[in-house]
Formats: sequence, C-alpha cells, structure tokens
Amino acid sequence: MKITLPYKVEQIIRTIQGAGFDAYAVGGCIRDSILGRTPSDWDITTSARPEEVKKLFPRTVDTGIRHGTVTVMIQKEGFEVTTYRIDGEYEDSRHPKEVTFTANLTEDLKRRDFTVNAMAYNDKEGLIDVFGGMKDIEEKIIRCVGEAAERFSEDALRVMRAVRFSAQLGYTIDEKTKDAIKELAPTLKNISAERIQTELIKIAVSPNPDYLRIAYETGVTKAIFPEFDRMMETEQNNPHHCYCVGEHTLTAMKRIKADKVLRLAMLFHDIGKPDTLTEDEEGIFHFYGHPEAGAVMTKDILKRLKFDNDTTDQVSRLVKFHDYPIPLTPKGMRRAVFKIGEDLMPCLFLVKQADMLAQSGYMREEKQEELEKLQSIYRQVLEEKPCVSLKMLAVTGNDLIALGMEPGKEIGEILNRLLQIVIDEPAYNEKEYLLKQAEEMRSLN
Repeated sequence: MKITLPYKVEQIIRTIQGAGFDAYAVGGCIRDSILGRTPSDWDITTSARPEEVKKLFPRTVDTGIRHGTVTVMIQKEGFEVTTYRIDGEYEDSRHPKEVTFTANLTEDLKRRDFTVNAMAYNDKEGLIDVFGGMKDIEEKIIRCVGEAAERFSEDALRVMRAVRFSAQLGYTIDEKTKDAIKELAPTLKNISAERIQTELIKIAVSPNPDYLRIAYETGVTKAIFPEFDRMMETEQNNPHHCYCVGEHTLTAMKRIKADKVLRLAMLFHDIGKPDTLTEDEEGIFHFYGHPEAGAVMTKDILKRLKFDNDTTDQVSRLVKFHDYPIPLTPKGMRRAVFKIGEDLMPCLFLVKQADMLAQSGYMREEKQEELEKLQSIYRQVLEEKPCVSLKMLAVTGNDLIALGMEPGKEIGEILNRLLQIVIDEPAYNEKEYLLKQAEEMRSLN
C-alpha cells in the first residue's frame, strides 16, 4: 500500500533515517490516510532517543521529553517525534509511572490502544501492520491491541475512546473489547472532567451520535452521565411519541446538523422528563415543566463537565425554550425573539424541527405546517428590523439621566418597560415618544 506523506513529514523521516535510525509515521494519521481522509496531524515514531532527535533538527521543543516526545519545528509547523517505548506500571488510570525506551517498533505498537491506530508507515518499508489493523478496517471493527482489559487499565479514557471511534467511523466494537469496557467503565471516575468532555463532544458531533447508546449499554454513561441512563429508562406513553425519552433523544441528535451546540441541545432537551413525569386518568404520560427543569439540570451537568460559559448558556437556553409556544403573529414572534435571544432564534427552529422528526407521526403534518408558518413570520420580522433589545431602543440610560433620574435600578426597570412597549408596537421606537413615556412612568413611581 502506498500512502502519500506530506513533504515535511517525509523530510523528518528521511533526516532521521539518514542518521542511521528507523522512523515511521504512526497512529491515527495512517488510519485516516487508509480511509481516504485528511489527517488533522501527523505523528512520527523512531528508534532514535530524544537527545539524538534534537541533534538532527535546528528547532525542537521538549513537549514530553520524559516520555520520549520531542516536537520538531519545520517553519512554523510542529510534528511530534516520539522514541519507541515500553510503558511501565500505570498508577492513575492515565499515566505510566515510568517508560523504557526500546529499539523495537513492535514493542512500541503493542502499547497503543486499538488495532486501527497501531499501524506505521514509511516509503522505504511500506505499511507495518503487526496487529491486524487493516483487517479490522476492512471488517469495520474497533478492537484493542492485545488484552483489552490491560489497555483500558493503562488509560481509562480509552473506554470512551472506543465508543468515540465507533461513532466516528461507524464501526462495531469487538465483543471482547466491549466486555472489557463493561468491566472497567467505573474507572472513568479517575479521569478529569475536561478529558471526558472532549470525548463526549466528539461522539455528539460524529456521523453517528446515536452510538451513545453503546455507552449506555456498556455502563459508560452510568459512570460519567447517569442522567442519560434515566432518560433511557423512562417511557413516553403518549400519542406524540413512539420511543422512550432516551431513544427519542438519540434520534433527535441524528436529525440535526453536526454542530456542537445543536447536538448538545438535542442531547439535553428532554433531560428534565424523568423528574416531571405524571400520568393522567387514561394512562397517558405527561411531562409538564420539563423544559424549565431540564434547563437547570443542563447548566449543572455542563458545569460539572467543565464546559465553557458560552456553550453552557446557549445549550441551556435552547433546552429551556425548545417547547416554547410562539404565537403565529409578528407581535408574538418579536416577544419570542426578545425572550429567547436574537442569537439563538435560527438555532431554535432547527431544534424544534429535529424534536418533531424524532416523535411519532401523530399530527406530523400539522406540526410541520405550524413550524413553517413560524419561520415565515420570523423572516418577515427580520426584514422589518424591529427593536427587540435594549441596544436597539431609541433612548438610553444616559437619556433618562438627562431627565433628572438617578442612576440605578429605576432606570433599568423603565428601560425594560419601554422596550416592551416597542416590542408590541415597533412604530413607538421614537426618542421623543419614549422620553414622554419615561417621564410618566417616573411620576407614577
């Protein structure tokens, strides 16, 4: 098999080989090249020790010198070059206590996580595939290198990475590997929230976000996201639904584009349902107040997983308003834009669409027609460029201060009341009219 290496990668490999050492491109870049994908980065493995690599290149950075990694800088681009190594005992489900350098490529490949990531290549020797990575690519299988339990004990995050690669590639997980995931999923408690978050996002935005089901079946979500397990175990005995809450959620994630905020919004949009379930006299399930309850839960969970404030705010707002009834009028739409936020309105329509497509066929045509009418009204409102926020209001706090009002809470309250007037009737967004209204409000106060 011929893999076209980038010029800079080939240059590094040839320089190392020219000094009498072995060197190969290794890992995910080889897997992606075989799959016809463009690798995001290129890693190189070599028999040369770190100090020997440093002597061969004018610019290097000691990024992981203790574990044998040197970053070689070619112009402004960095390439990690790592010495063949054997990892010692793992004490924290993540880092080896010590590493031993070796001159044997097979020993180095043996410590890698999955067979599809344990292949190496250079132009001189071609593809080095000791553990059957090519065969597993052909059969679309994620399989650990060697004993799965050993690989997962070395780094507990590999438990999630197995699910992630499965979702990204559309592969099944080998049964022995899956059994080891079930056994060692609880060790994910030793992994930082930031690393868990990274893998969760990659699963969510993958071509197969519904493979999160595998994480549930193997006990992964029980360890990192137990609220999802409750969704998978909550039925929806209601004509609008044909799935349990969790399966509805997974279906909805597939029905929306692969954007981080949108996929997370669908993952969390019904998270409040298990806590709000009620049953009427006819045995129909209802979930009154689940969007508001879900928004609170979403904030707590995203903070627990160390998501940034902006993502947390956007996702929780979409959860809160995903079921919000918007009147089919321009005034109703203006009020909705103010309430929900100008930035998220286009996203909200996508969320509503995905939510509907993951429901039963009951009243599907009527729901679709109403959603299209809402979008039409929204486009009409956008064309009119109405005032839906304080920054668009014809008066400011300084204008009210000029009237003699004291800076503080009163000004904020009056500005918001003026904004409500303008949202209901855009023509009133005139400075003179609003100042007169402000004076009347002040005198009433």
